[in-house]
Amino acid sequence: MSVAAEGELGFARTRSEQWAPVLLALLALLLVAATAEIVLDGALDHSALIPKSPEIAGWLKGIGERLGYRVFLIALLTFTAAYAGLVALAGRAGVISKRSAIILIGALHVIVFAGPILLSTDVFSYIAYARMGVEHGLNPYVHGPIAIAHDPIYYYVGQDWKHVATAYGPLYTLLSYPLAPLGVKGALWGMKLEALLASVGTLALTWRCARTRGLDPVKALLIVGANPLYIIYGLGGAHNDLIMLLLMMAAVSLTLAGRDASAAAAVVAGALVKATVAVLLPFMIVSKRSLKPLLGAGAALALGALIGYAAFGIHGIDVVAALNRDAAFVSTDSFATEIAHLFGKPGVFPVDHTLLKLALVLIGLHLLWRTWRGYDWVAASGWTLLAVSVTSTWLLAWYILWPLPLAVVARDRRLLVATLLVQGLFVAHQVSPLLAPVQ
Repeated sequence: MSVAAEGELGFARTRSEQWAPVLLALLALLLVAATAEIVLDGALDHSALIPKSPEIAGWLKGIGERLGYRVFLIALLTFTAAYAGLVALAGRAGVISKRSAIILIGALHVIVFAGPILLSTDVFSYIAYARMGVEHGLNPYVHGPIAIAHDPIYYYVGQDWKHVATAYGPLYTLLSYPLAPLGVKGALWGMKLEALLASVGTLALTWRCARTRGLDPVKALLIVGANPLYIIYGLGGAHNDLIMLLLMMAAVSLTLAGRDASAAAAVVAGALVKATVAVLLPFMIVSKRSLKPLLGAGAALALGALIGYAAFGIHGIDVVAALNRDAAFVSTDSFATEIAHLFGKPGVFPVDHTLLKLALVLIGLHLLWRTWRGYDWVAASGWTLLAVSVTSTWLLAWYILWPLPLAVVARDRRLLVATLLVQGLFVAHQVSPLLAPVQ
């Protein structure tokens, strides 16, 4: 390369470095503005996007306008575009400092925490199950919220779940019990606080795992903590998936520290919150080729089963029945539904459920074989969680978050690309009404 060419290249690099902080500030401002728009408009009154809820964000009223689909979709699209730019910028070493990343993610968390529940009624089901057990002496694994129709929380439970017993693990149910006596508003704030703390813990463990594996922790932190589905859907809805992710990343962190038995126990604890995370266990065991994970998992499972049975009877530990029940549900956002429509079918049929389960089993067995041959077990676990979400006929935004923390600390970078691509397709499906002609 000539001296002139080297000089031009150096000049271009210098100009790029000068513009990077300005671009970073602009992207951060867009993320904060889009989040604030959704929260402030959502605080005005419930709508199709804001579920019926006790008034917990009254101090934000009068600033925004009632949240409609078009405004929400534009804000979601803006958030996603800014996030994509942020991820690209984070790939350049040294452009984004640790302090800047933490301030941005902290601001997003505070804005969402201060606002109403977004986009989902699930948190009201959590509270209903807790109140059933504590206030009414009913087993939430036997009865649906309809059994406490006279309780004030029943008014806020989603229509689809009023007759459905809880599908969550006994550990999560017991964690929710102390919030029941606080009343509906107090329990709601308690749920929001649990989600916030679980998110902070997940992000801290993601940082630690990335650093331990020699990866850029700032980039890992931003990809997870500033993700639109993570902030708007996961944290915004105060979903218990965040507690599951906390225990999942605790398991990865413990494994990297050489504490295999404790790591396996953490996976079991996560499965006692939400069963999905149990898919990590076989990959961990195959990778370690040691009895320690088996012993840790066995001890945690025995303790969890004992506590679950003592608190809720046999129904509290019958995970298979709950999973089979939920697997039969079909949502309009699932990839299976969209593919069925693509081929001219009205929806998903029973044979499709069987084929999807078979595909998932084959993917899992292939990844186990690869893990046995030396493939990164963290990446194999992430691919499996991604496959679970893609093959599920009941797909919700926060399900696609499951593989994300694993993807940013995995050695196979293709997992991260695939996870972000699936999330991008989900967002594109959500915002597609913006392209529809105005009637």
